[in-house]
Amino acid sequence: MTESAPIRVMLVDDHAVVRSGLVAFLAAFDDLELVAEAGTGEEAVRVCAEARPDVVLMDLVMPGMDGAAATKAIRDRHPHVQVIALTSFKERDLVEGVLQAGAIGYLLKNVSADELADAIRAAYAGRPTLAPEAARALIQSACEPQAPGYDLTEREREVLALMVEGLSNPEIAERMVVSRSTIKFHVSNVLSKLGAASRTEAVSLALKHKLVE
Repeated sequence: MTESAPIRVMLVDDHAVVRSGLVAFLAAFDDLELVAEAGTGEEAVRVCAEARPDVVLMDLVMPGMDGAAATKAIRDRHPHVQVIALTSFKERDLVEGVLQAGAIGYLLKNVSADELADAIRAAYAGRPTLAPEAARALIQSACEPQAPGYDLTEREREVLALMVEGLSNPEIAERMVVSRSTIKFHVSNVLSKLGAASRTEAVSLALKHKLVE
């Protein structure tokens, strides 16, 4: 890295006021250059291909495509681009989700300007940076057993909810307007992920662990 080649940074946040604050912060560092902004995950994926940033500062909770999905899409298409999650939230599922999607860092928005600059430089060099709160969430996750159903997809939860209502596969297929074979596949996944031997056991687990509303 030289003076003539600053680290190219892209900002992704659905709040314009947050982006403007980050723009001002970046301007204070000669070795960091803002090359693009995006207000949604979908826009981030599109703009990233045009702007060719080195590091992306990614908000997580956004309407439409969230930060984790946008991170995965960017990393899949541009593996050389590093992503730092920059969010107000420290919930374990958010931390795990975006890191699994390929983010190299996880910081909270109350981070200081110097800490954020150091994290951008570290990401550019391939070194991870985790907020203490994010590190604690990961440690806690490693120490606690996962609750049944933690890995169910949104569609699988929909299917499970209809199973709880007592609907058969054909009835679920009709309700969700998909083929019976698709529902059979989803039901099989639900049983497998819950470790259930039957539909009855799956429904019992769903009710016991409040997996459906």
